[in-house]
Amino acid sequence: MKVIFSITGVVAVGIVAAMMATKPNSAEAGSAVYVGQSAAGSVSMDKVDHSAWDALLQKYVDQDGYVNYHSWHGSSADRQALTGYLNSLSRVNPQTRDSQDARFAFWINAYNAVTIHGILREYPTTSIRNHTAKLIGYNIWKDLQLYVGGRAHSLEHIEHETLRKMGDPRIHFAIVCASIGCPRLLNQAYTSGKVQQQLEVNAKDFFGRSQNFRYDAGRQRFYLSSILNWFAEDFGNGPAAQLRTISQWLPDNASQAAAQRGTGSVSFLDYNWNLNDQASRQVARR
Repeated sequence: MKVIFSITGVVAVGIVAAMMATKPNSAEAGSAVYVGQSAAGSVSMDKVDHSAWDALLQKYVDQDGYVNYHSWHGSSADRQALTGYLNSLSRVNPQTRDSQDARFAFWINAYNAVTIHGILREYPTTSIRNHTAKLIGYNIWKDLQLYVGGRAHSLEHIEHETLRKMGDPRIHFAIVCASIGCPRLLNQAYTSGKVQQQLEVNAKDFFGRSQNFRYDAGRQRFYLSSILNWFAEDFGNGPAAQLRTISQWLPDNASQAAAQRGTGSVSFLDYNWNLNDQASRQVARR
């Protein structure tokens, strides 16, 4: 997900210098960071084994999609396991005739795994937005790139040029930008055999959370996640069509019926860019 913000050149240089001084292992300003192997791939997406990614998700991600970054960051074995999984994705040949479901599963897993890899490189951090410089410096969405079949794919490219062009808006409830405002990170890998069910479950989970959706029946007003604003065109041509699209995933009969009619006003909720970190969540609960 791409957010635009501006800072002056002098301040930008100061911020970048401070980041580089305090985080020597971070990416250099504006330099690409490559993940995986650059060799041409030969494996079909239908044949990719996502079990290593599944095991890591089950170990470090809870039912609400919060990640135990502290423990994962501290385990060299499991960080290497993530690197190994990303290397396995590099061996795919994206030109093969794969099933649509295999492509969905592959690219959703790739996006989420690269994002987690990027956060672990920077951890401890409080937000992915600390690493999304617009004018100068490292931008995780542009500069962190996964080799697939010999070609480097940024997170931005995977989202906008691959997944969104597959024409299913439910991908917006599956790919995760490591923020509390994101859909939950499903603690299981997407697979070709289950991806349709997984997309449906996570879409309903998304709208079942008050941070993403509320409906005021008295005022006939929908309060929607900013995701529905940023990517409105993926859900239909105009507010009424967009409401009808999401109606099938809404949590109660009243909101479903109003959305299906395409009636009511819409407001967008503030987006929480804080890291989806189990550690900070536990502190907030105290």
